[in-house]
Amino acid sequence: MYRTPPPGPIARLRSLRYVELHTPAFAEAADFYEEVWGLETVGSDTGTRWLRGTGDEHHVLHLTESERVGLGRLAFAVGTPAEVDEAARRLEARGILPVFGPGPLHQAGSGYGLRFTDPEGRLIEISTQVEAVPPRGRDGAVPVGVTHAVLNTTDIDAAVAFYCDVLGLRVSDWSEHQMAFLRCNADHHCIAFNQAEWTSLNHVAYEMSSVDHFMRGLGRLRHHGITPQWGPGRHGPGNNTFSYFTDPSGLVCEYTSEVAQIVEDAWIARIWRRVPELSDLWGTAGPPSPEIRRHMAGAPDPGPLASSTTASRKDIA
Repeated sequence: MYRTPPPGPIARLRSLRYVELHTPAFAEAADFYEEVWGLETVGSDTGTRWLRGTGDEHHVLHLTESERVGLGRLAFAVGTPAEVDEAARRLEARGILPVFGPGPLHQAGSGYGLRFTDPEGRLIEISTQVEAVPPRGRDGAVPVGVTHAVLNTTDIDAAVAFYCDVLGLRVSDWSEHQMAFLRCNADHHCIAFNQAEWTSLNHVAYEMSSVDHFMRGLGRLRHHGITPQWGPGRHGPGNNTFSYFTDPSGLVCEYTSEVAQIVEDAWIARIWRRVPELSDLWGTAGPPSPEIRRHMAGAPDPGPLASSTTASRKDIA
């Protein structure tokens, strides 16, 4: 456990900026996320690809070739370099030493940031001054960016406590004592934790501009011969639409839209019952299949610092 902290979290997180995924099926995954999923490559190197959506972020997905499938990192935006420096001081006061930074980020989009690990080995990045990208039209039925990641945890109470106390996230809702939904801005959740047998990535969700873009995106995937493994439907917690797929690595990706917006001083977290009519308010998706449940469970993931691959070690720094 981390030490008794100084008052307050380490920084004010503005948004989930991007997610890094590790995959041994690198070429196939890169083709899927660009040619099928709808992202656009903004940078590449040997065994690495950075892809953007239609939003303002330089990139929302970072793919890295690795021997093991898993989560590379979660990256959050903060406002200024001074906030990054202060975050480093607050981390060290808690007995958490950054594994990189604070300093310039040597990656596509550059920026200034730091990286550290959470108690289950996930790599977290906070950054600012990432390069701007030219506007990209939002008429197409393609993702704006990453809106949330769901993480499997062996101790949901400890995970929620760390992300709230250290990162300043707030609990929006619980799904009984099985899932917790955490926010950093007005969106209902940017991170959710799912109580599980092991630590792993459950899925990554990509925002579509509207429910019309969401449905047209499903139509575009169908033209590629890809149908949802669960969905379309609308969740109770978060009120967002959902449709789940798997990428060539077996990692789960989601199209979503219309996530609930939180009025900070007026929102009261609730505990949702885990019943079919609340998992899918529309009643259109049916129960999740054993196959999608297996993919959401993933394989035990000790985190990127435990990886023995050269690509993973190099990418931390």
